[in-house]
Formats: sequence, C-alpha cells, structure tokens
Amino acid sequence: MAAVVDALRAFFAPSTFVIDSENPGDVVARENLLDRAMGPERRRKSSEKLRNGRVPAEGLAFVARDLDGHVIATVRLWNVEAGVNREGHSIPALLLGPLAVDPAHEGKGIGGMLMRAAIEEAKSRGHGAILLVGDAAYYERFGFFAAGAQHLVMPGPFERSRFLALDLRDGWLEGAAGLIVASGRKLALPRVKRAA
Repeated sequence: MAAVVDALRAFFAPSTFVIDSENPGDVVARENLLDRAMGPERRRKSSEKLRNGRVPAEGLAFVARDLDGHVIATVRLWNVEAGVNREGHSIPALLLGPLAVDPAHEGKGIGGMLMRAAIEEAKSRGHGAILLVGDAAYYERFGFFAAGAQHLVMPGPFERSRFLALDLRDGWLEGAAGLIVASGRKLALPRVKRAA
C-alpha cells in the first residue's frame, strides 16, 4: 500500500495528512468522527445492516491522520455477495463505507485520496468490484455509476440513483442481480468466563 499512497501524495503536496491502515486504537476516534460527520442517523442506513457484526475486508480499512496523529478521515470496505450471475453463482464484491472526513478538514482532498488508496488496494488484492450508496456527482469521478448496480438491491430502503458500482475487473458485475448479502468475517466477541 505504501507505493500507492506515495504516488497519490505527490498530487497533494505539501501534505498536511497521511493515509494509514486503521488500527484497533482508532476505534473511538473513528466512531466519534462518524458521529460528527454523519450524525446519529448513520446507524439506520441499509448499508449498516451489512456491516453490523462484521469486520472490514482484510487490509481494507484506512484512516487519514493529521500531522499530530489524530484521525481526521476514515473509509472501510466490506465483503459482500452482489447477488448472483446468469449461471446462478454468487458474486463476491466489496461494499464501501462509510467514507467520512472531519468537517474541520473538508475541502483539502482528503476524501479523494482515501478513495483512491482504497480502490487501488482493493484492486491489488484481486477484488472484482466495489458497491456503495452515495452521491453520484461525487463518486463518478472515481468510476462509480448506477448502471453497474441496476439489478441489485440493498437489504432495506435505499435510493436507487445513489446505489453505485465500480468494476475493478472488466465485466465483473455483468448480469449481476439480486440482494446484497454480507459475507465477510464476523466480529469475534470476547468470551465471558462464568464464576464457578
């Protein structure tokens, strides 16, 4: 990932932030940032149903840090099955989200750099496609369009025009139809020992 981030950083010099892999110590800062940027309603979205009780796809959770090391932006990708293809086989894909930048740091290109890093890392890890629910005008610059997700549905209410897809491999989602289902690793809950 370092090579991808270094290449992208050249576009944003002088840098006031760095892209890094998320680590367990980022949990509280990330959740607080998401609450500030997206509000409490974020937990009611259809995408959240796919993320609930799961961990992000291996190596695909990123943060941006300011020069003091504070988390100022976040993005994660999640393993899902994107319906089935014409032969009836499930189609592995990724669900991106949420992408959020601390309101105090908006307009600095941080979200764009996080998106590019996430897409490139997903591609380098061999994934076939990424889905998301978001503003088409923003995400089209990264290659996301509604056409790729036109026969897929989210598990709950969603706006069709905001459901977007990006093929990382040519034709990956061609013929894909059906419900998006979580397929990633489940969150391991700590076991509680009972008193004897």
